[in-house]
Amino acid sequence: MRQDQRHIVSILLQNEAGALARVAGMFSARGYNIESLSVAPTHDPSLSRLTLVTYGSESVVEQIIKQSRKLIEIVEIIDLAGRDHIEAELLMLKVRVDALNLQPVVDCVVRHHGQILDETEATRTVQLTGTGAEVNDFVAEISGLARVLELARSGTAALARGTTVLAAPV
Repeated sequence: MRQDQRHIVSILLQNEAGALARVAGMFSARGYNIESLSVAPTHDPSLSRLTLVTYGSESVVEQIIKQSRKLIEIVEIIDLAGRDHIEAELLMLKVRVDALNLQPVVDCVVRHHGQILDETEATRTVQLTGTGAEVNDFVAEISGLARVLELARSGTAALARGTTVLAAPV
């Protein structure tokens, strides 16, 4: 079991070449592995929202955040660890099915509120959204029922609950 705390770092940054590499470099320079990374444009096309998940001590992650604020591309940054937040991840998974495991696979998908996107005689492609833990639980359960052929995860996306927003200072 991990001793370090899970951190979800949410960053608003300018859409510029190399900005993502500089942010990721700050974490890797400190020996922190980025477990999940998701980045996409926001409603403002000049800005992207980057969400990364890492594990580590609170003091080191705080130091990385302070140093990140000095990067010109960073508009705002926050660690959602310890804050009330909502998170979700998208999973797409393809499994081999046959007459023996088809119904248990379908039952598992339904139980986890997933959706079957594609069906062939020998495969099912499933989509599921949930927290990282919910996605992990589903993958573990379905892996016991059918052979996983292919898997793609989006990485965590997260927002603070309530009226708190990550926005450019006005």
